[in-house]
Amino acid sequence: MSLDASVWAWKIEMPAKKGGALKPLKKLVLLSLADRAGEDHCAYPSMSRLVEDTEMDRKTVLKIIDELIEDGLIADTGERKGRTKQVKVYQLVGVNGRETVPTTVLFDAENDDLNSPNSGTVPTTEQFQQFHERVPIIPLKGPNVGTRNLSKNLSLESKNKKTWFCFKKLREEIYLADDEIEFESIMNSKWAEREKRAFEIYNAEKSMSDGLMIYHFADWLINAYKTKYSEKPSSGAFGNSSSPKTNSTGLTEKQIQIFAQKLAHHPEFAGKFSEPGESYDKLAARIAVKLENPAQAKKWESYLKQVGFSGSLQGNAA
Repeated sequence: MSLDASVWAWKIEMPAKKGGALKPLKKLVLLSLADRAGEDHCAYPSMSRLVEDTEMDRKTVLKIIDELIEDGLIADTGERKGRTKQVKVYQLVGVNGRETVPTTVLFDAENDDLNSPNSGTVPTTEQFQQFHERVPIIPLKGPNVGTRNLSKNLSLESKNKKTWFCFKKLREEIYLADDEIEFESIMNSKWAEREKRAFEIYNAEKSMSDGLMIYHFADWLINAYKTKYSEKPSSGAFGNSSSPKTNSTGLTEKQIQIFAQKLAHHPEFAGKFSEPGESYDKLAARIAVKLENPAQAKKWESYLKQVGFSGSLQGNAA
């Protein structure tokens, strides 16, 4: 899914049309398309999928698709997907992506091989090639591009199998997140393996690369250590989960995880605090870690109340 496309769809003000569909229904169909868009901001859900997402009948969905095309919000690319090659591919018109622009460098002017009309600045991500060679271009609408095809592109060891775990990479991620945490103490504890099993069960149905699994597991362990086990004596094991269920903010561990997910899908919040190209799961993991900080949680209290939190948080806003 594309976070940029979802944020864009939430902010769109639907035009009213005499005899047309209701604006809320049009918004719902547009959000369903945005939720299934890839990095090129194209989406190709089947009609049955749109019907299931919106809970509207097929005829109404088709009418709304035509209206969205007339409004200039989506466009039929002419491309067809699926086994029968009949699923239409729609381009979301007007989504502002946040892709990073390649930086450029100037080649050394003293290099004789480069003193030609073809020399100059080139992206640093490309290696120097002779003028008669061509740099291969991957089409944006190719089968290997877009989050919809992610599971097909992952290597076999990257589909959440047990081979995803890497001790060295996990140590690096935890150190980068909090260099005050003693990694060996965590991994030698009795609860670490238990949390690893819980993490694998929680993510069993998700398709993530090995690196992303390690990234999320590091946050998972840090959160578990701080909220459930850090108060226990460090005698080689931190014991079980009988420690207090609330941290210094007054939020329980379960509340932190729930509200982190909700804030990640909050259009205004995500638009302000997400990073370019960041997925909902990665954003939610960052939010969960920050919600453990009383000052940060207090700062976001107004957003938390918008997604269902009631009461008052401890701590002072920074």
